[in-house]
Amino acid sequence: MYHNEFTLDETLCYLNHAAVSPWPQRTVRAVSQFAEENGLKGSRHYDQWLQVEQALREQLRCLINAQSTDEIALVKNTSEALSVIAYGMSWNAGDEVIITNQEFPSNRIVWESLKPLGVRVIEVDIGQNDVPESAIAAAINPETRLVSVSSVQYGTGLALDLNAIGSACREHDVAFCVDAIQSLGAKPFDVQACQADFVVADGHKWMLGPEGLALFFCRRDWISRLSLKQYGWHMTEVMGDFSRRDWQPAASARRFECGSPNMLGIHALHASMSLLLDMGISEVSNLISVKIEYLIEKLNENAEIISPKDAGRRCGIVTFKPADDDIAARYEYLQHNGVICALRGGGIRFSPHFYTPTRALDRALRMTFEAMP
Repeated sequence: MYHNEFTLDETLCYLNHAAVSPWPQRTVRAVSQFAEENGLKGSRHYDQWLQVEQALREQLRCLINAQSTDEIALVKNTSEALSVIAYGMSWNAGDEVIITNQEFPSNRIVWESLKPLGVRVIEVDIGQNDVPESAIAAAINPETRLVSVSSVQYGTGLALDLNAIGSACREHDVAFCVDAIQSLGAKPFDVQACQADFVVADGHKWMLGPEGLALFFCRRDWISRLSLKQYGWHMTEVMGDFSRRDWQPAASARRFECGSPNMLGIHALHASMSLLLDMGISEVSNLISVKIEYLIEKLNENAEIISPKDAGRRCGIVTFKPADDDIAARYEYLQHNGVICALRGGGIRFSPHFYTPTRALDRALRMTFEAMP
């Protein structure tokens, strides 16, 4: 059902979904149709656009198994969502935030920015621990206010057991935030099972959507507890009554959306999500797993695998070091020859999606080990 959805340039071998994904054809059509409608009729059918917006919230609710779309906000990106949390919580000098030592800068810088308030950031080393969740749980103490981790680490591809971390946070009455950008759209996610208070993720990676639009899940009992720092017409309870002088923030997570929505991005991500949900995230995950297993098996012959080999500890990322090779030079060689990948985590990162053909994997493998001029 998906083979006609991706029409990538045949000269490219696209293994960079952990960075920015290409769009499926249904998304290309949705954006084109939206643009054509704007050009012909402007916002005449804005009410229909709002229906697409609400449909996207429902898709995202299903994706993470949230209880209600009232817990789903649509924001610009992961960093904005994390900032809403960081500057919405109340802090005291001496409070601590626990992260890991492998986090993408978005999930480190925002917490470090709280230093003037007396907040300490504790980095847990998860690289040398067979059970990183235990190391994270052991770092929790009476000063800990929040644990914020990535579901899958962007460099090594290490997948954490979120249920275990969530249970530890609940036991100690500590808030739990998950940056799920490297797993949503690639792996099943259950916000109720992992007991996360916050889940954040851009749509432009594994969800196959555009940049500029992200999911921000805020558990219901946290919605009114986060102080607001941004205000506007869109975040009010009675939205659209522009002559009304009294107002209050929306009771739902919409209170975190201060101004006009990214309707172009909404139409695009709605289309991309329809493909993933039509496929079924479990099936998507299985197809990705097969490709990752294939890459690891072939790369292991002549390269050092940095990513976990245990299937339960990985998602869609394989990071490796070619044996006796200049990593930067090999990366440039791959890029120059159409193998789109990334330098991350101390090696070269391949990240195929469910639709990536085996011939593309074989081409990338061949060019990884062939002699460079």
